[in-house]
Amino acid sequence: MATINIDRTIYHDKPQNERLPKEMAVYDLLDNLKVEYSRLDHDATATIEYCVDVEKILGIEICKNLFLCNRQKTAFYLLMIPGGKKFHTKDLSKQINSARLSFADAEYMEKFLNITPGSVSVMGLMNDTENNVQLLIDSDVLKHEFFGCHPCINTSSLKIRTKDLLEKILPAIHHQPVIVEL
Repeated sequence: MATINIDRTIYHDKPQNERLPKEMAVYDLLDNLKVEYSRLDHDATATIEYCVDVEKILGIEICKNLFLCNRQKTAFYLLMIPGGKKFHTKDLSKQINSARLSFADAEYMEKFLNITPGSVSVMGLMNDTENNVQLLIDSDVLKHEFFGCHPCINTSSLKIRTKDLLEKILPAIHHQPVIVEL
């Protein structure tokens, strides 16, 4: 099992030290919307497997966020699924009527979400002002009171109420999710 170095302090406010502007923008959004969150700082987590200790400390399951596109690269999707859940493109393709889904190139991730590989997060949708990316949420994510995600950088993890995502964050950033069953 992979492990990472973690500052085991759980914070409930934005960092006081210098961070990337895209990360600070997430905290500003959450604060402006009066969304409570818990934050944990750690080494970079490149895969969901590295999040095991983070999950234990925050008491949540970190969501796996997958950035997908159709074969023509004309439709883009951000899929939120529970971290331990297996993903099969054919199951999702049928539900959203999109043939041949695959992982989208990093250039589109950066262009639309201002996120680099390894840091994919629902919070990146705040940068998608032209709604180029459709949010897809697996119904199992909605069964939990909280979900976990990165603040657009994979050196911190957030614990946020699922209700706040649906009722405050997504309306504020003008993204309507499509609920899928995987």
